[in-house]
Amino acid sequence: MSDRASGPTLSRRGLLGAAAGAAVLAGTGWTLAGAVPLGDPAATIPAPPDFPADIPLSQQQFVNWAKTIRFDAVWTATARTADDVVRLANWAHVHGFRIRPRGSMHSWSPLTLEAGQDIGNVVLVDTMSQLNQVVVDSAAAPPRVTAGGGASIEAILTALEAHGLGWANSPAIGDISIAGALSIGAHGATYPAAGETVIPGQSFGSLSNLVLALTAVVWNPSAGAYELREFRRAEPEIGPLLAHLGRTFVTSVTLQAGANYRVRCQSFTDIPWRELFAPPGSPGRTFERYVEEHGRVEAIWFPFTETPWLKIWSMSPEKPAASREVRGPYNYFFSDSLPEELTDLLGQVVRGAQGVTPAFGASQFGAVAAGLAATGTSDLWGWSKDLLFYLRATTLRVVAGGGVVVTRRDNIARVINEFTTWLHERMTHYASQGQYPVNMPFEVRLCKIDDVDEVLVDAAGVPDLSPVRPRPDRPDWDTAIWLNVVSIPGTVGMPAFFREMEQWMAAHYSGDYATFRSEWSKGWAFDEQGGYRDPGFLGSTVPAMYRTGVPSGQGWDAALAAFERHDPHRVFSNRFLDRLLP
Repeated sequence: MSDRASGPTLSRRGLLGAAAGAAVLAGTGWTLAGAVPLGDPAATIPAPPDFPADIPLSQQQFVNWAKTIRFDAVWTATARTADDVVRLANWAHVHGFRIRPRGSMHSWSPLTLEAGQDIGNVVLVDTMSQLNQVVVDSAAAPPRVTAGGGASIEAILTALEAHGLGWANSPAIGDISIAGALSIGAHGATYPAAGETVIPGQSFGSLSNLVLALTAVVWNPSAGAYELREFRRAEPEIGPLLAHLGRTFVTSVTLQAGANYRVRCQSFTDIPWRELFAPPGSPGRTFERYVEEHGRVEAIWFPFTETPWLKIWSMSPEKPAASREVRGPYNYFFSDSLPEELTDLLGQVVRGAQGVTPAFGASQFGAVAAGLAATGTSDLWGWSKDLLFYLRATTLRVVAGGGVVVTRRDNIARVINEFTTWLHERMTHYASQGQYPVNMPFEVRLCKIDDVDEVLVDAAGVPDLSPVRPRPDRPDWDTAIWLNVVSIPGTVGMPAFFREMEQWMAAHYSGDYATFRSEWSKGWAFDEQGGYRDPGFLGSTVPAMYRTGVPSGQGWDAALAAFERHDPHRVFSNRFLDRLLP
C-alpha cells in the first residue's frame, strides 16, 4: 500500500529483523558486531598472520540476503586496486588462507561462505567500496562498458543510459555487483515477442553472454604466484570464467551494450490463474498469448489466491496516453512498506501459526492490488533501466526453490501449465492435512538461452556453467522459463516440499521435452533439512545438467579443469565449493 494508507507500516527490512530474522536467530544468543579494525583489542577472532599492513582489514559481519547464512565476525579486507587482490591471493597461498569476494551479499546459496563453516582461515574482500569504477566507450564497435568487479548493475546501467545505451536483460534488484551477477549467470525477464530481433549489442540471454573480456586473478605456474590475466571472448579459456560460481576472482569486466529504448510496463490483477496459466492453444488472457504479443511477461501468484499479479513490458518509443512517465527505478513504492494487517499475519506465520497462510496470501495480493491503485503504478513508461529495476534490496527476505526449464518456444504454455497444476494440487493436498510449507508466491519469468550470435566480437563459445547455456544436441531449445517458489525462512516443512518440487521438476522436464537446471544464486539440492545438502543431487544431478548433450571439451568437466588450472591451491574456494566442484 502507499505511504498514505491508514494505519502504521513497517519497512520490510525492519519486518524481517523483528519477524523472520528472529526465527532464523532464535536461540543463538548472538550479539551482532560492528566493524573492528585489525589490531583493535575489541576483536573477537585471531588476527591473520603477517597480513599486508597497507591493505585495510577489519572484523565485519557477513549476512546473506535470505539471512540463512550469517557470521558476526569475519576478517574483511578492502581491496583498493586489482593489484591488492593479487597481493591478497599470494599472501593467502603462503599462509593457508582462503579469499572470498564479498559484494552486496545478495544470494541464497553458500558460494561465498557456508553456514557453520570454520572462518578461521578466511578473509573476505569487499569489492564494492573501491573496485567499482565504470567507464563507457560509446564510440567503440560494439559500444561497451568496462567496470570494476564491485560496480553495481544499477551504476553500470545508469552510466550506459547517459550515453544512450542499455541492456535488454537485468535482474530486478540493481545493487548487485557485476562480478557477483556474472559469477552465477544472472538474468532478467526479457524475452522476444513473436518476430522480434535483438537490438545489436544486447542479449536476451544471461548477463554473462554480454561479456567481451574480463580480468581475473589466476595462478602462473612459471612464476609460482597469482597474477592478473585478461581473458578475451575469442579465447576458449574464458568460457568457464563467465559463470564461475565463485571459483575465481574477477577484478574487472568489459561488456557490450546496445541502443537504449523506452518501455511500457502494465500490471494486471484480474486474470484467474487457470486462465492465465492455461494449456497451449487455449483462448482468453493467457500467458502464452501475452508472450507472443509482448515477449516480456512476468507473473507472481500468491498462495491460495485466484488471480496473480501479471506484469507485461512492451517496447514503446512514444508514451502511451494512459501511461505515467517515470524518471527513475523502483517505482512500486508499496513493496517497501507493508500494512499492519499483513505484518500481523506474517508475525503469526513466523511464530508457527501456519493455518493463517491462506489469509496471509490473500493479504499479500491485496497489498499489491491496493498499492498499484494508490500509487498510480499499474501503467508506467520510461527508459529501460527504470522499468527493469523494480525491487529494492529491502524487499522481504525469503528462501527460494525451483530453477529454469530450457525448452522450445512452443512449449512455454505447457511447461507453465504443468507446473502450476502440480503446485496447486500439492499445496491443496498439504493444506487438507493442516500443513502449509509454502507461504509466499510463485513467480514465472522468461529469457532466451545464451546465443553466441548475439555477441558482436569473435567469440569462442557461450558461458560453460550458465543455467541458460544451449544444448548443442538440441538447437531447437531456445527458451528459458524460470519457475521459482518462495517461502519465509524457518517455515515448517518447507525444505521437504522444495525437495519434492525439485525432484519432480528434474524428472518431469527431461528427455526430448526439456531440461531442468538449478538457479545458482537461489535454493537447490534440498533434503528434508534444507538446501545444498543432498549428496546425490550435488554429485550427480547437477553435473549432468552441464554434461548431457554438451561436447566433452565444454561444460562441467571443462570448467572443473579450468578452475584447477587457474587456482590449483583453491585459494578461491570454500568448503561447499570443494564438494560441488571437486
